[in-house]
Amino acid sequence: MLMPTGKNGRHAEIAGAGFAGLTAATALARMGWTVRVHESGTELREQGAGIVLWHNSLKVLEAIGALDAVMEDSMTPPFYETRMHHESVSREDFGGLFWRTATRPHLYKSLLGAAQNAGVELVTGSKVVGASPQGLLTLASGQTLEADLVVGADGVRSQVRDSIGFEQERWKSRDGITRFLVPRLKEELGEGEWDNVIDFWNLEPRYLRVLYVPCNERELYIALGAPRADEQGSRTPIDLDLWTSAYPELAPVLRAAANAPDPKYYGYQTTVLEKWSQGRVALVGDAAHAMCPALAQGAGCAMQNAYTMAVAATESSLGDLPDALVEWDRLEHPITDRCQRRSADYAANRGMSQGNQFTQENLETAQYDPTDPGRHAMIGAQP
Repeated sequence: MLMPTGKNGRHAEIAGAGFAGLTAATALARMGWTVRVHESGTELREQGAGIVLWHNSLKVLEAIGALDAVMEDSMTPPFYETRMHHESVSREDFGGLFWRTATRPHLYKSLLGAAQNAGVELVTGSKVVGASPQGLLTLASGQTLEADLVVGADGVRSQVRDSIGFEQERWKSRDGITRFLVPRLKEELGEGEWDNVIDFWNLEPRYLRVLYVPCNERELYIALGAPRADEQGSRTPIDLDLWTSAYPELAPVLRAAANAPDPKYYGYQTTVLEKWSQGRVALVGDAAHAMCPALAQGAGCAMQNAYTMAVAATESSLGDLPDALVEWDRLEHPITDRCQRRSADYAANRGMSQGNQFTQENLETAQYDPTDPGRHAMIGAQP
């Protein structure tokens, strides 16, 4: 197929229309590329519940023209509160750091609008089955598409990554969560600081956790955490008697979760790659660095790396693009590696239950500004 060319004479093919794929696509299109995004599903929509957006992802949203839309239906809770066995052990406000909570469908709608405004071509029902470092993308139909840049943003089971043979290490943690979007039900909950993010922990007599995240005035994201090995705790639909006995103060929203359609239990997974690029192919998001959600940075790292990749590819000459991707990897990989490692450690030791865990070290990615050209000197990034 004849390769289209953008204002700068360059074209990108992207596998995956999730947060990472849409971020990369919009950034590239705004920088003069023609961009085509392939989504294997038959419609463009986000399947998920809620999300915490930190400074790093908000700066990217601003840079690609999606921040105003996100701000319209999101909020900044007063505190991130941690409760152990129903007693508050910390209330963190992050010292004025810019952060928001939102529903994942609202974030997705905002990113999709920005991509469409930038002129990104979005193709549904288009399954990618492989790629080559030379800049070729292969579809399940047998069609092969040529591009100056191929982006694998096709998730933990990335066909782009696996067809090329990127070396990877993957493992699963002992715990997982079931996610829900439910009504806020503030009146039913009664008195309390229900505008806070509240991380409820019970470690005795068994591990059961509830992450309570208000997303706006109407919608609440709750995540129910239990070990994979706990058949009752990880069951879907949820065992309402179990969860209300552990957290009677949350009974109204737990009842709403029990009636939610099609619930799924998700295990925590980490994927670590030695490198994120080969030739004219770059990997972003879960295809490159799936991580446990302990520090709420999976989407943030995906968006920051998608954006910085787009900048690096655009600023290079076409002939030097493979080398530019290698240099992008060298500069950005270490900060994400550190976040992955910390998140995996917290998932393993359940250390977030102690409260006051958002230290400067753990907020490294949250405070990062991917749009600042001087960011690497500021954080002392090393090769």
